[in-house]
Amino acid sequence: MTATSEGFPLAPEHTASPQYPIESVDNALRLLWLLSERRSLRLTEASQYLGVASSTAHRLLAMLQYRGFVRQNPSSKAYESGPSLDRIAFALLRRLDIRDLARPVLEKLNETTGETVHLGTLEGSTVRYLDSLESSRAVRVASRSGGAMPAHCTSTGKAMIATLDDAQVSGLYPDEALPQQTPKSVATRTALLSELSEVRARGYAIGDEESEEGVWSVAVAVAGAPVPTAINISVPISRMNAKRRKELAALAKSAAADLEAELS
Repeated sequence: MTATSEGFPLAPEHTASPQYPIESVDNALRLLWLLSERRSLRLTEASQYLGVASSTAHRLLAMLQYRGFVRQNPSSKAYESGPSLDRIAFALLRRLDIRDLARPVLEKLNETTGETVHLGTLEGSTVRYLDSLESSRAVRVASRSGGAMPAHCTSTGKAMIATLDDAQVSGLYPDEALPQQTPKSVATRTALLSELSEVRARGYAIGDEESEEGVWSVAVAVAGAPVPTAINISVPISRMNAKRRKELAALAKSAAADLEAELS
């Protein structure tokens, strides 16, 4: 990708320049595009990228924040994608509807395992559950379809985050301390990075009562999906043992491979 003299990537140009360009609109759109490339953006970087004064860049970012297109991280003060962008991204995802392709895979996995299965996607540092099929057993993990959870507290999230490099992960988690869902949730970025290394090595992520007490889960990222996607199997901890863990991990990897084949 071509870069500017300051090392920033050039924003794409899909048509000829309009006859009456509006510079402020163009600058705001360029900032949004840069955020899609960088995950976070500091005021000084925005100023340098646009070639404008810091006060001008601040006014642009303040307007984008007002409309929810960016948010400012309270700790790092860097700007990140906001809820309005997430909403647009999720709407586009629904139109792509990977759920249609994934549904037969989830049905097969649900039938084979007899357990609750989920399809999830990554929105920043959050997992959004797109679809789910519950176990038919009396004691089962409930569907999370339509819900969202912190990615680092779930096997689904960790499977997708593991597809990023450490620098990208640090961009998602600028602080060392991480919020916990349960006492077993990953509590620090250092611990998360260590666990992600293990996830990459074995090809799947595990959640051991980290998102919900009494729930064990395994998840595998789906390569080739239009957005980060993972398949998850969730099981009451009372039904788990070492042999079952290996079986479910293998089945989750097989299901992800099936969906990858559908996407290719």
